[in-house]
Amino acid sequence: MFWPFSSPTKRVQQTSLRLKSLSGLVILMLSISSAAQAEVQSLSTYVKSSNKSTTEVKSSNKGTTDVSINNRNSAASGTLTLAVAIQRALKENPAFKVFTLRQAAINGQQQTQALAPGYQLAFEAENFAGSGELKGFAGAEFTVSLSSVIEMGGKRDARRDLGTHRSAMLAAERKITALTLLAEVTRRYINVLAGQESLLLAFDATSLAEETLLAVEKRAKAGSTPKAEIKRAMAAVGNARLSASSKQQKFVAAKMSLALLWNEKWNESWNEKWNESSNNSSPTFNTVAGNLYHFSPDVAFEQLYAKIQKNPALLAFASEERLKNAQLRLAKSQSSTDIQWTLGVKQLQDVGDTALVAGFSMPLFSSSNNDGAILSAQAERDEVQARKTTALLQLHNQLQQAYSSRQQAIYTANRLRETIIPLLEAALTETQIAYQRGLYSYLDYLNARQELLLARRALIKSATAALHFGADIEQLIAEPLPASQHFAQYGRQHLQQQTSFSSNRFTQG
Repeated sequence: MFWPFSSPTKRVQQTSLRLKSLSGLVILMLSISSAAQAEVQSLSTYVKSSNKSTTEVKSSNKGTTDVSINNRNSAASGTLTLAVAIQRALKENPAFKVFTLRQAAINGQQQTQALAPGYQLAFEAENFAGSGELKGFAGAEFTVSLSSVIEMGGKRDARRDLGTHRSAMLAAERKITALTLLAEVTRRYINVLAGQESLLLAFDATSLAEETLLAVEKRAKAGSTPKAEIKRAMAAVGNARLSASSKQQKFVAAKMSLALLWNEKWNESWNEKWNESSNNSSPTFNTVAGNLYHFSPDVAFEQLYAKIQKNPALLAFASEERLKNAQLRLAKSQSSTDIQWTLGVKQLQDVGDTALVAGFSMPLFSSSNNDGAILSAQAERDEVQARKTTALLQLHNQLQQAYSSRQQAIYTANRLRETIIPLLEAALTETQIAYQRGLYSYLDYLNARQELLLARRALIKSATAALHFGADIEQLIAEPLPASQHFAQYGRQHLQQQTSFSSNRFTQG
């Protein structure tokens, strides 16, 4: 390739081109929004302090939890922890209000079902307004009676038992909803944590692009590279900044999605802020605390599968089966014939005397009329056991897939972090030095940079997948994995108090 020697005129032209290039770069840098700069500052502060920020938990004998001063300072500075996110979701999520209303409805039904059969008051007139001696009321007979029903077969107890099991079934459904909510909080928390890391990576990519632009300018100044590469490097800086802006918007969207779980966005002040500026409508926290690349050790699959029996979804089948048994007992009690009794007083007008009247009645051959209801209740009870077996197989399949996928994701993340990325970082450094010395082309330098960025993106993706699969496993076994993955121990203790599960409560640590 031919390069002409520099003359005074060409030096002036080169200087003019460089000034134009620098002015274009300045305009491009100023085009980045102030929101991105603020996010850079907050995330830089987070990165510096995240390794120093720890959470200490002390549980008192009364079951209360005191979070350490470090955690309170972290919350005050706009850093959210999983413990706080869980606490707010359990307190503010509207899904639990439904169970309060449903329990009130069940309580009302229980009051009604516990009532004994009511009494009936009857009045009867005979032999009046006739002909002859029965004309008028001279020969009339008046009867006032009281009647009711004696329930046979324990119908009242069966009704009360049915109401009790309905309450137990509702409690099981509430546990399932709580477990699902806590799993969703964890997943969205992981998404925010991943978005946080992706945004930091986008800022690093912008820095690399700017360093590349400086290196290209130095070579162009020395006359060893064409000026077109400066434009390509400037375009790369612009693309990196656009990517950072996109990652920032995704990060804000992930935070909004997490905040929705405690109904934060739907406040009127939020809507007003949203109408004024999208940057002012971000949630009340800036960052989340946690380590995206810390994973709990593996547990044998057999141990996890043994714990799957504690899943509230399976325990709910036991509650449902008891409910169906109560319905079956109620259906069988309906086969017992009730006795209707009557007791009253009769007055005979013609003789002016009174007498007692009494009687009872009961239907004949009515027990066989309830056989269809009994068969239906028995079939519904047996169906519960069949559905439980099917659900157990599905949970086994889900656990197997989550277990194997988590292992692969952890292996990929560890290999990327421990082996591949260090090699690519060293290769990028050597390529940069070689490029500055004219040994490598701009394309080689660009490829080395892109390979490192791709590997770091793959690391974030693999780590995020590993934590998501860990959250799936914890939801299936209804308790946390043995070691903290990225959250404070406080979250686990707080969940034990909130949901009253038989074992340790769910969270990722």
